[in-house]
Amino acid sequence: MNHSTPENPIKGMALMASCMVVLPVMDAIAKYMATFEAMSPGQVTFYRFFFQLVCLLPLAVVTGSALIHSRRPWMNLLRGVLHAAASLMFFTAVKYMPLADVFAIYFVEPFMLTMMSAVFLGDRVGWRRWLAIIVGFAGAMIVIQPSYAIFGWTALLPVVCAFLFTLYLFLNRAIGDGDSPLVMQTMAGVGGTVFMAAALLAGDAQGIVDFEPSLPATWLGLILLVVLGSLSGYVHLLVVRAFRLAPLSLLAPFQYFEIISATVLGYALFGDFPTASKWVGIAIIVGSGLFIIWRERAREAQAASA
Repeated sequence: MNHSTPENPIKGMALMASCMVVLPVMDAIAKYMATFEAMSPGQVTFYRFFFQLVCLLPLAVVTGSALIHSRRPWMNLLRGVLHAAASLMFFTAVKYMPLADVFAIYFVEPFMLTMMSAVFLGDRVGWRRWLAIIVGFAGAMIVIQPSYAIFGWTALLPVVCAFLFTLYLFLNRAIGDGDSPLVMQTMAGVGGTVFMAAALLAGDAQGIVDFEPSLPATWLGLILLVVLGSLSGYVHLLVVRAFRLAPLSLLAPFQYFEIISATVLGYALFGDFPTASKWVGIAIIVGSGLFIIWRERAREAQAASA
C-alpha cells in the first residue's frame, strides 16, 4: 500500500462496497457472543482489539513496518483508544437492540462530521446542508423514539459511538499520511487493547455487568472472536486501500450498504426486522446523508471549475 498508488475509481468502489457488506458481520458476532455465549460487551471489545493486534503485528514485523517506525506513536495510540471506546458503545447497543436500529442511529455520524468541520475547521457549509443535517437528526429521532421507550438510555449509545468515531476521523485527518495504514492499524490495536483491559478492570471492580471479564465458553466462541479481530484489522486496511483508489465523495455513499447488510443479518440470525416507522426514519437518514454527499461533490466540482 504505497502512497503513490494511481486512482482506479471502479476498483475503489468495488472494494468499498465489499467492505461495507462485510463489516456488519463483526457486529453480528458481537451480538451473538452477548446473546448466546453470555459474554459482556466490554470483554468482546477487548478481544476485538486484542486479536486485531495478534493478526496484524506479525505482518507489521515481516514487512518491516515495526512499531518503532511510527512517526506519531501517541496520536496513533489515541486513535486506538477512541476507536475502542466507540466500539464499546456500539457492541453494548447491539447486545440489547436490533442491528439495523443501531446502524441507522449511528449514521448521524456524517452529520456530526459536517458540523464539526464547519465549527472547528472553518469548512463552508451552506444552508442546504445545514437543513439536511436537521432533517437527518429528525430521522434519527424517529428511530430512537420507540427504541428509547423500550431500551431507555441504551438507545442513545449509537449516538455516543458516532461522536467518538467522528473524533477518531478528525484524528485520522490530523495524522494524514505520516504512517503507513499497517502501522496505524497495528498501533490502534495496541491502544485499544490496553484501554479495554483497563476499562474491564475498572468496570468489573464497580460491578458493572457489561464489563464482566470472561473466557470464551465454547470453541465456536473462540473462533468467532478470532474472526472478529481478523476482520476488524484486515477489512479496515482494505477500506484505506479503497480511499487511495477513489475520492472520498465517490465512496461515501457506499457506507449505507452497512444498513442493508445489518438488516439481513439481524433478521437471519436474531429474527429482528425494523418496523414501518423505523424504515421511514432510516430512509430520512440515508436520504439526508446522500444529499450532503451530493452537495459536497457539487461544491468541489464548482471550486475546481472556478
